Amino acid sequence: MSGVVIVTGGSRGIGAAICRILAARGYAVGVNYAQRAEAAESVVAEIRAAGGRAEALAGDVGDPVAVGALFTAADRVLGPLTALVNNAGITGDVSRVDAHEPAALERIFAVNVLGTILCAREAVRRMSRGHGGQGGGIVNISSIAARTGGLPGLTAYAATKGAVESFTKGFANEVGGEGIRVNAVAPGMTATDMATEEMRALAARSGVVLGRIGEAEDIAEAVAWLLSPAASYVTGTVVTVSGGR
Repeated sequence: MSGVVIVTGGSRGIGAAICRILAARGYAVGVNYAQRAEAAESVVAEIRAAGGRAEALAGDVGDPVAVGALFTAADRVLGPLTALVNNAGITGDVSRVDAHEPAALERIFAVNVLGTILCAREAVRRMSRGHGGQGGGIVNISSIAARTGGLPGLTAYAATKGAVESFTKGFANEVGGEGIRVNAVAPGMTATDMATEEMRALAARSGVVLGRIGEAEDIAEAVAWLLSPAASYVTGTVVTVSGGR
């Protein structure tokens, strides 16, 4: 594997694990972050220390202007894009639907749905053979919440991930003939700082067949496979990585 990849939300958790594994597999990695510059630079330093190539790239994917600037910066410092991992996402407030504030809902949809679509748009403009590119791969990070409805208080989050999965299938149909494969990975509960102790306890009681919550590296391995030549006949698919839940 080789090429240039942008990983949105790459400064921590699943995103950081994805950055590390793709760098180890030969990619030059754009480690995107919205606020955690120091954390992103730490991931970059780790990749460089291991002999890889990486750059920290600022940009809030919930802001359309910032998305354009992010991809322009990646063009400049990394070169032609060959892959995108739409990992950036927020859970939003833990709240019943009847208690949600519109502004909070707008923000979660802006980051999780609009951000995914806008980043995919920028990637296709660079990778599609219809735009003079060489093709490539896109992986969107979803969640098993898309089919379970999510944990209590996270219904809006689940709705955004349902939208991500619908987008993945429809977008794969649009660009498959232009050399671009589009897939998604749907993690179950994963040991990151987004997972509160309450969430972890709930997940542990919710029928995880393998008896543990996931590690970020479990998700990263699935992403790396989907971007690899081994998955060259896979598109429009959601790979569930949830321990059997």
